[in-house]
Amino acid sequence: MKKMLLIMAGAAALGGCESLITGGDLIREGLPTATLVFQNSSTQPIDTVLISTCEASSYGLDRLPEGVTVYPGQRHRWTVSAGCYDVMAGAVGVGSTPGGRINVRPGETFTVLFDGKDD
Repeated sequence: MKKMLLIMAGAAALGGCESLITGGDLIREGLPTATLVFQNSSTQPIDTVLISTCEASSYGLDRLPEGVTVYPGQRHRWTVSAGCYDVMAGAVGVGSTPGGRINVRPGETFTVLFDGKDD
C-alpha cells in the first residue's frame, strides 16, 4: 500500500506526465463509450491486465480490480471511451504477453481473445 501511495504521489507531482504511469484514462470526457472485454483463452490464470491509450508512453497500471483473477475461459469487461488502446496481460511470477493494439468503435463491444502466445 505504501508503494502505491508513493506512485500516486509521484503521478500527481508529474501532472502532465500522468499517462506515463497510468497508461491514460479509459474514460475521456466528451468521447462516446464502448465496452472492452478481455477473454482469457490461455491455459493460465491472468491476474494483470494492462490497458493504455495508444498515445500513452507506457502500458501503465494493472486495470483489474484488486484481488481479481481471470481464469481460463473467464472474461472481464471495462467501459472505455472509443479509440485506440494497447493491451498486455500476464500473471505475477509467470510473465506477460502483449495482446496487441486495438481500435474500439463507439457503442461497440470489442473482445480481446488472449491466448498467452507471443505472436
